[in-house]
Amino acid sequence: MKKICYVVTIPLTIRAFFIPQLRYLAEHGFDVTVVCSDDGSIAEELGDPIHFHGIEIPRGVSVAGSLRAISQLRAFFREQKFDLIQYSTPNAALYAAIAAKQAGCPVRNYHLMGNRFLGSSGAGRQFLKTMDQIACSLSTSIECVSRSNLEQGAEAGVYPREKATVVFNGSSGGVDRQRFDIRRREAWRQELRQELGYQETDFIFGFVGRITRDKGINELLEAFFRLEDGSRLFLIGGIEDDGTLDPDLWKKAADSPDVLIHAPTTEVEKYYALIDVLVLPSYREGFGNVVIEAAAMGTPAIVSEIPGPVDAILAGETALTVKPKDVEALTAAMKEIRQMDVARMGMAAADFAEDAFDSETLCEKILERKRTLLGMEQSREAEMIGV
Repeated sequence: MKKICYVVTIPLTIRAFFIPQLRYLAEHGFDVTVVCSDDGSIAEELGDPIHFHGIEIPRGVSVAGSLRAISQLRAFFREQKFDLIQYSTPNAALYAAIAAKQAGCPVRNYHLMGNRFLGSSGAGRQFLKTMDQIACSLSTSIECVSRSNLEQGAEAGVYPREKATVVFNGSSGGVDRQRFDIRRREAWRQELRQELGYQETDFIFGFVGRITRDKGINELLEAFFRLEDGSRLFLIGGIEDDGTLDPDLWKKAADSPDVLIHAPTTEVEKYYALIDVLVLPSYREGFGNVVIEAAAMGTPAIVSEIPGPVDAILAGETALTVKPKDVEALTAAMKEIRQMDVARMGMAAADFAEDAFDSETLCEKILERKRTLLGMEQSREAEMIGV
């Protein structure tokens, strides 16, 4: 039985993206281990037969913490003798790539969820880029979550283009259509609109994600307040206290009866049904999973025309695109989409999400990819022809 290990920094990443594929791989003959920090419940959530090993991996810059993480990872990798080690998120990727190389792991797969250095400038940008260049150089293969991000990273010189690939149509985990079930859209829509005091005739723009500057929140608020057309705005996500939100805009939003700010929820699928159009005006994204989740629930989108989200839509059919950081363009798109057949766009979005991002199909493709990386497909073909 081949032994594989997934390494990330925190349990949230495992919960958000990887549990279905980990279970699928375990069900199809792999011995699967997860390494990340231990929050006391992730091991139980993973369940049998997935193994868990807790190692604290610092998220910021910590020389002592970095050296300790690399040492612990190296010792664990040498003890377990994994056939394949996969790592995601920048710090975890760098430390795991170094440790896996030192431990002699034959297959070191970097699951690249986005080019983080693009959100920085100056020395900080170069530092983050160098981190990824090192991790990529130590990896035997690289899997990007979107084709546009793959091209962007290759053009930036982070890795050679031939070393990277995209599994299926990209995304971190696809869309679970049993959870994001469009057949329940109307029931959930009516339930939440009644609960939250919305009318069925209210047109609601929605945002789901971290509430911070890089997600385009300042531009979204400014564009929304320019509309003055009776629309409503629903924001759902954790507010990051990083000093990047425009204080005047944020106070206006907090005081406005037309803006509702909701904490993160484990039932986000219901809220995609609540809103009419998702707006994701991000400056940078690895992919844009919220776009395909909303699409699966029949909700079209307005997204920034940047690597990642452009792979999650059919421009003009399931979503509109705008230049990032462009309030005028975002305002115009929000006005335009109100004049379009949003219901038709929503159905097209649901069909696209089902065809291109079904999580079960993605799990099958990931399984094929792991077997290929481990040389198992060639062995199987040899057996079939009697070699």
